[in-house]
Amino acid sequence: MKKVWFITGCSTGFGRALANEVLAQGYNAVVTARNTADIADIASRYPNTALVLSLDVTSTTAIKNAVTRAIEHFGQIDVLVNNAGIGYFAAVEESEDAEVRKMFEINVFGLANVTKEVLPYMRQRRSGHILNIASIGGLRSFPGVGFYNATKYAVDGLSEALYKEVAPLGIKVTIVAPSGFRTDWAGRSANNSSIQIADYATTAHKNINDIRGYSGKQPGDPVKAAKAMIQIVESENPPLRLLLGAAALRGAKAKLAELQHDFETWATVTEGADYPKEE
Repeated sequence: MKKVWFITGCSTGFGRALANEVLAQGYNAVVTARNTADIADIASRYPNTALVLSLDVTSTTAIKNAVTRAIEHFGQIDVLVNNAGIGYFAAVEESEDAEVRKMFEINVFGLANVTKEVLPYMRQRRSGHILNIASIGGLRSFPGVGFYNATKYAVDGLSEALYKEVAPLGIKVTIVAPSGFRTDWAGRSANNSSIQIADYATTAHKNINDIRGYSGKQPGDPVKAAKAMIQIVESENPPLRLLLGAAALRGAKAKLAELQHDFETWATVTEGADYPKEE
């Protein structure tokens, strides 16, 4: 049987590219977005294999309805891709509480609630693969996107624990960590704080301006990212973490070097925090 993919956030970016590629390769797909008009063109191209559903991941009722419809229509969900997410640009001190909480509701709690709704069906079949779209910013932090980093660190930590919980049940989990790709992440889907503190001009503000200015010129190709995700789903031993983009690999290696330096430099202090060993 053809695998059934359930993909959140398909109106733009990775979600749209992945939905198109999955359907082009002959899979079945549940293609979701808050506004189905944004994805109607996908349904029209693949009327027999695409199920288009409205889904706001901040609504538990909408999540339950979408997953129920998907199971009723296709009978199963083989691959869940938690892609829906937003960005937010601000220094930590400048960050507005409402915007931060909104981002956590979508990027973290929305992802968790969709996963929890799909897991019973995967457990029943002792099969499935969950792809959680995180970011290189979930491994390494950058000025101006501290709370965005925090949401992606949360996705990384949650996903690693989930991986260890569901592996014995035949369910796979992969954390997808892209670097800069030509999606709308730095466009309309990411707000700026209305608070501006001049002391952050050379750190947070500079990085925000660099990211905004780079939008549409990033080296990452969303179609190639989609093909990579399909490749790991079809592989026998998929990774827990999949980095996407050369900048993601460079960034992850730099973070490893930073960690190793601190761990080794302060090893004596670290070990000295234990009670003395009993003879």
